[in-house]
Amino acid sequence: MLAVNVVTRPAGLRMAAARASAAEATITELGGRTIGLFRLAGGEHRGALGPVEGAVVERLISHALDLGVPIVGVLATSGADVREGVASLHAWGRVARLLAQASGVVPVALVVAGPCVSGPALLLGLADVVVMTTDAFAYVSGPDAVAGFTGMKVPRDILGGVSIHSWRSGVAALVTDHEEAALDAVAAILAYFPANNLEEPPAVWDDDPVDRSCVVAAAAVPETSTASYDARLVISDVLDDGSFLELWPHYAPNMVTGLGAVGGRPVGIVANQPCQRAGTIDIEASRKAARMVQWCDAFNVAVVTFVDTPGFEPGKDLEWRGMIRHGAELVMAYAQATVPRLCVIMRKAYGGAYIVMDSKTLGNDLCVAWPNAEVAVLGAPAAVQILHGKRLADADGTERAALEEEYATIYCSPAAAAERGFVDEIIEPKDTRRILAEALRLLASKQDRHPRRRHSNTPL
Repeated sequence: MLAVNVVTRPAGLRMAAARASAAEATITELGGRTIGLFRLAGGEHRGALGPVEGAVVERLISHALDLGVPIVGVLATSGADVREGVASLHAWGRVARLLAQASGVVPVALVVAGPCVSGPALLLGLADVVVMTTDAFAYVSGPDAVAGFTGMKVPRDILGGVSIHSWRSGVAALVTDHEEAALDAVAAILAYFPANNLEEPPAVWDDDPVDRSCVVAAAAVPETSTASYDARLVISDVLDDGSFLELWPHYAPNMVTGLGAVGGRPVGIVANQPCQRAGTIDIEASRKAARMVQWCDAFNVAVVTFVDTPGFEPGKDLEWRGMIRHGAELVMAYAQATVPRLCVIMRKAYGGAYIVMDSKTLGNDLCVAWPNAEVAVLGAPAAVQILHGKRLADADGTERAALEEEYATIYCSPAAAAERGFVDEIIEPKDTRRILAEALRLLASKQDRHPRRRHSNTPL
């Protein structure tokens, strides 16, 4: 990687003359792209953020915004510098304000290459994507504070290690062995995004024919609606060969998100994952997908959605934790997105979960379904039980099977949805790549026609 150059400290700041700043910053290149790079690490107190460090990072963010280039930060910080008192709190607060202003204007990626604790840890939540190294950890309140408040002793790796942030909190999109690999991962992610929100995503050159038959994808999905499979097999086959980069693979694994390309055009991917929790949507899956859609929409990256879900995951705990609000986050993200949006219904598309997965009425530009897809309020067994429960109380299995088959034929077939305009076309699975590539080509000039307003009041 390129060396990070130290930026001269701004004049007029009060600081101890003998103390070296823990912040370094430069406008440089990463993976052939111009970026604004800052590094908060080292120094007398392992990257402690004080007024001097805050000013260096602030200047870098401002320069990156002026130039319209992505912001990349490397953090190994022990938190606010206690020697500078309350000024250190305001230092990271000013950095947070500038990162918030950069959000949606230029891509923001942060690498955690060591500790990232106390208030500055909240900066991670303002980034578009976070990559952590295996020895990193991050938390707002440390083990001592937790022990003092709750009486429980929690090791720092259990409190905020990489396993927590990649599996449970969703802070880390990827985990790498060391800092250089983390920056390589950031470069790979940024390759799918433009430098800023006023530009189009860069073309990704590939010699994979757009009319290639998706035989792997077609064979991956079982005909039996309850059989499991890995949606990533379908995604990888439909996208340009080797272009799929999965993000947050361990967090909410019942929803797959990532980046890729179709015919050289970058796309964001959202897909149900039938081999995890049967592809149901819970709170974390909804938030994960909503974040992906919103991120892509901010930087003009088209979104391709692969649907195979039996519904929202039921449960008292989920309802108590706000399934309504968090499910609405996904609705809001799709409904407000103005980039090209393509939806592929592979198999099951039931109930409200089908609607929130970028259904036609949420405003997608193309909705296609495979011939064996089931688009309905409920699956046939559940629907028949509701409609004919009393009648079937004493009936044999033959009558139930006949009613289920009748219901599936009349109400679950994609043809029924197509007749009502909820599906644009029923396609052969092997033609999926060709059809998506052609749609993306035609939608390249799509314009934003949403009403102007300060911002929406999202169900965050």
